[in-house]
Amino acid sequence: MSSTRFMSFSDKRPDPWATALTVAMLLIPMATAIGLRWIGPWPIIVVLVGCIAARILLPRAVPVPLAMTICLIAVATAVLLVGAVAPDLAARLYPVFMSVTMLIAFALTLVRPPSMIERFARIVEPDLDDRGVRYTRKVTYVWVGFFALNGLIALWTVQQGDLFYWGLYNGLVSYLLAGLLFAVEFVVRQRVRARGGPA
Repeated sequence: MSSTRFMSFSDKRPDPWATALTVAMLLIPMATAIGLRWIGPWPIIVVLVGCIAARILLPRAVPVPLAMTICLIAVATAVLLVGAVAPDLAARLYPVFMSVTMLIAFALTLVRPPSMIERFARIVEPDLDDRGVRYTRKVTYVWVGFFALNGLIALWTVQQGDLFYWGLYNGLVSYLLAGLLFAVEFVVRQRVRARGGPA
């Protein structure tokens, strides 16, 4: 296989149900910042856990690594356990739980390869070459760092107790940062592929 093919895009059409659920889960922090003032935490927790359950149980056009499913189950469990004692806190800790579980899942794949990004890459390119494996491992390290930083900031916003700033960071800024990381990685990936040398 040519070394310029790693991390190629899939030809499959997007899964509409998975896309809709992902969007809904991304909107939950902003909905939480607004909803906690008007409807209380439990409707938000029910919707959150329902979205997670649907994301796990509904058939998917593109398979998701088992570690990601375990992450979602862990988040739902943590939200329900904390919710039994402090539902308001549980709703606000959702972004923290997501970052922590994703951090653990990504980090464990660095200890027990293949790395998480390599697993995603192999969904669309099963015969990923050695150069692609090295590159995806480096990208996995970057995402581990991102989840660590994002989780710490999310926890700080919870401790501050201001729903406006909590919603601003967890419902907007954190996504912009993740998008920026995706964009930077895409540019770096294109340069690595164009260079043709070791990743």
